Amino acid sequence: MGKFKAVFERVEKKYVLSEEQYRALRERLQGIAKVDEYGETGIYNIYYDTPDFHLIRQSLRKPKYKEKLRLRSYGIAGDDTPSFIEIKKKFKGVVYKRRIELPYEEALHALLAEEKEPEEKEDGNQISHEIKYLLRHYEGIRPAMAVAYDRIAMIGEEDPELRITFDTNIRYSTTELDLRKGNHGKQILRPGEHLMEIKITGALPLVLAHIFSELNIHPVTFSKYGRGYLQMRREEMQGSIARTVTQTQKTIAMPRRRLQRVAASA
Repeated sequence: MGKFKAVFERVEKKYVLSEEQYRALRERLQGIAKVDEYGETGIYNIYYDTPDFHLIRQSLRKPKYKEKLRLRSYGIAGDDTPSFIEIKKKFKGVVYKRRIELPYEEALHALLAEEKEPEEKEDGNQISHEIKYLLRHYEGIRPAMAVAYDRIAMIGEEDPELRITFDTNIRYSTTELDLRKGNHGKQILRPGEHLMEIKITGALPLVLAHIFSELNIHPVTFSKYGRGYLQMRREEMQGSIARTVTQTQKTIAMPRRRLQRVAASA
């Protein structure tokens, strides 16, 4: 695996594409962007949050500033697999991502608030301090949700700062919170959909703007962790309603059964 940047500052735009839009766009991207050296990659994440999911609830309110803490691996992790502790911040539409690289098992220990601070060369020490601050600032922060997906990443043919990614098979789980186990969670996208992200340092290139207009491709607000959280809450609510209905039906049925027994004994 090549050298990864530790610090990013960029604008990220997201789009949900149908299968037809995806295929048409891939054809139009020839000569503009190419698949990068990693090809198709499985990306596995664990998002850290408080017991009441404060970080993602705050993020879904669309404040000017928001932040997330996650642990990521490329492919299913082993104890010694390179993994990344990442702080992702967004302020007024600009994404700032800072991360350190550690073997997976060491990263797990580093994310326990009482453990020693992770060690990292160069500017990693500052990032380590920021991670430690988040762990201490948000009381009870712990692994909250695993999110995984299959990604094809592309890079600009003439502009290497242009990054385009296509994610499919996006799934989440609140039970498999160990990247060594993979992720067999529930699907977030509908069948045939692709999540595209454009990562740029400035404005969207004019050529892409024209292509998107022709293919009726428009930006959307989309957070993988946010979608997983909302889907989880909907399922919890539906389960609660179903239990309430069942209990109500049982309560209503009880007097009827008593009347039936009385009538039978008369």
